[in-house]
Amino acid sequence: MSIAGGYYKAADAAAEHGMDVVQIFTRNTNQWKAKPLTPEEAQQFSDACARHGLRHPIAHASYLINLASSDTELRRKSVDAMVLELERADALGLEGVVVHPGASMGNSEQQGLELIVAALDEVCERLPDGRAKILLENTAGQGTCLGWRFEHLGFMLERAAQPQRLGVCLDTCHAFAAGYGLATAREYRETMDELDKHVGIERVRAWHVNDSKRERGSRVDRHDHIGCGKLGLEPFWRLLRDSRWRHVPKYLETNKGERNGETYDARNLLVLQTLARQRSFASVPAAIDAIGGLVQEA
Repeated sequence: MSIAGGYYKAADAAAEHGMDVVQIFTRNTNQWKAKPLTPEEAQQFSDACARHGLRHPIAHASYLINLASSDTELRRKSVDAMVLELERADALGLEGVVVHPGASMGNSEQQGLELIVAALDEVCERLPDGRAKILLENTAGQGTCLGWRFEHLGFMLERAAQPQRLGVCLDTCHAFAAGYGLATAREYRETMDELDKHVGIERVRAWHVNDSKRERGSRVDRHDHIGCGKLGLEPFWRLLRDSRWRHVPKYLETNKGERNGETYDARNLLVLQTLARQRSFASVPAAIDAIGGLVQEA
């Protein structure tokens, strides 16, 4: 949710849509510098979350951050920016900050992974009393972006000096674009087995629930509305019916907009809630029809 006009407005907007959780950006994601966060702003946000009963507030880090870079200047800026993200998260009372691990660019994959671990260690050393967790997000694998394989995330968690400060945020669109199957019972089981093997189910602290505009294995990150993309409805039904994820917060990152007085966020939430109530996938089509169908963009 947008923080335009004040951080508390993101909490208000989430509540208006009937959401239980909220994710925000704590700053302009396209700039290295950030306007100082005042105690009043932080208190207003905290009060709004409490007033609306919002749990698990988190932030998404700036997209400029590249912890895998070997370029001296970019690396310094990235580490400094990550420290700032976590400081702001603590001030706002957030549980964690989601970050894309980084792109290896001219380095090998192994070198990039090692650089990420070193950067994470430095960030943790500079914030010995930090409370917000660093949530490493899986990526679609565009270009030289790392984190698209569960093995990458496992390497970071295993090699980090303070692994207890880290967690994982899994994005359904990214996993699908990276080549992981989620639709059929077999695909879903095999993907979850791989996740548990390399990362550990218990290390997953959040999910980003997004459909994908591109096909499985495309390595292209393009979010779509729930059930409207290449993933379809079945993966989300399986995810929401999986008891292992019942208490893990889930966040929508789908396109904002409105049609016929209803926001896309509200419609996507309603679709997800409807899926969660269906004991069998066979009953899903009728249930979705009953609520008026999926998101229809103008």
